[in-house]
Amino acid sequence: MAESPDRAAEAGRIAPWDEHNQALVRNVHPPDWVNPAPAACYNLVVIGAGTAGLVTAIGAAGLGAKVALVERELLGGDCLNIGCVPSKALIRAARAWADVRDAGEYGAEVPPGGAVNFPAVMERMRRLRARISANDSVWRCRDGGVDVFLGEGRFSGPDAVEVAGKTLRFKKAVIATGARAAAPPIPGLADAGYLTNETVFSLTALPHRLAVIGAGPLGCELAQVFARCGSQVYLVEALHGILPNEDRDAGEIVLRSLLRDGVTLLCCGSDLKVSREEGGKRLTVDSHGQHHDLPVDEILVGVGRRPNVERLGLDTVGVAVGKTGVTVNDRMQTTNPRIYAAGDVCSPFKFTHAADFQARIVIQNALFLGRAKVSALTIPWCTYTDPEVAHVGLHERDANDRGIRTRTFVQELDDVDRAILDGESKGFVKVHVREGTDKILGATIVARHAGEMLPELTMAMTHGIGLGRIAQVIHTYPTQAEAIRKLGDQYHRTRLTPFVKGLFRRWLAWSR
Repeated sequence: MAESPDRAAEAGRIAPWDEHNQALVRNVHPPDWVNPAPAACYNLVVIGAGTAGLVTAIGAAGLGAKVALVERELLGGDCLNIGCVPSKALIRAARAWADVRDAGEYGAEVPPGGAVNFPAVMERMRRLRARISANDSVWRCRDGGVDVFLGEGRFSGPDAVEVAGKTLRFKKAVIATGARAAAPPIPGLADAGYLTNETVFSLTALPHRLAVIGAGPLGCELAQVFARCGSQVYLVEALHGILPNEDRDAGEIVLRSLLRDGVTLLCCGSDLKVSREEGGKRLTVDSHGQHHDLPVDEILVGVGRRPNVERLGLDTVGVAVGKTGVTVNDRMQTTNPRIYAAGDVCSPFKFTHAADFQARIVIQNALFLGRAKVSALTIPWCTYTDPEVAHVGLHERDANDRGIRTRTFVQELDDVDRAILDGESKGFVKVHVREGTDKILGATIVARHAGEMLPELTMAMTHGIGLGRIAQVIHTYPTQAEAIRKLGDQYHRTRLTPFVKGLFRRWLAWSR
């Protein structure tokens, strides 16, 4: 018998209530779930079952700890339900259509009149999300030795968490409650209504006119998706250009791709106002000296995240909270030494993979008196536009701000055979090294699969492998990753100073 939509709404406001979302909810917040009887005392009580909470709970239980995991909404958190998983499903569908659209460049004859079936795109996303949800399910946690408690948890004493009328005693606790979408104070926005990442994936019909506020990673990714699916998209950004936290050259390449896909950029936007009108909404904004009055069907806001710290009883246990969330030290320990935090609730790096590795640090430090430090992590990230922008380490501006002298090596993809053959030559690999050495300080890749290429450089930075040694690694030919090896060759050529070349010439002349 299918669960009622009302129960699904209580579990996390999942819509539409089709077979796929019913399967999702059965995995990550089953309506008939019965919380277990609490143990006398837990080694760890984890509040929040997103990536950080799940990795902490399952990892600790696998090592023999007695663990309780508390979740008020959907296990899997943002990543599974309203973040990485659904967004990447839409990105892949939109990329498939772009490939069809551009197939003529490769000699394929595509009949005119094709279009994206947006309801089918969304149905595919829901189907795949439900399939992946088994990895984050209550059943996997239970089978892994974790006691799962569904309900809102809060600290009720120095060693206790209350959830659904039950008390969970702990030796150590972990706060992993994540973050939520933040709404900017734009006049009229709240009255008109708007979408965020928490609601946009519930759409079943394509908005013909869409305004996206914020040209960061989320805004750029979804602006491109909806434009490729057929929406008229207006991308509004207060600053100049897009992706303000990324390499400027990278942002320019992505911008040209967005414009080609039909996105209208309104950057340096000011005096932004929103109003509701019959049949939709109206957005007015000034951009580069021009006033724009735009009727739209929907508005998507993607301008930042706010940590979930309310109603946790943190003052009860002496856990301090700052502007960016729960305050932690380098070992992920809060101001209460018995309580740790991990993930978006405390970290400036709001990425699934960052939460994963912070959770591993928490396990070491909370259970085994470890001294692992979050500052020792090398954290990469990627914006999944087409082309993608992947980055690790310092930007050149960051190094300059720290007084570090750098040398930058750039390999354009239009000089890489595989990129030329793929028709994907608009991009580059850029690496910054410390001046006078081959120590890699940071790297940016702009390529269609930049996120897949970046780990080679991340591994090099993590293990202290210099750019020169990468030149010694044989890369299969032809691949776009060969661009990274070419940078190693560039570095070695800088070592061939006129003096060194003179020595070589004299040696070769003598050896004849």
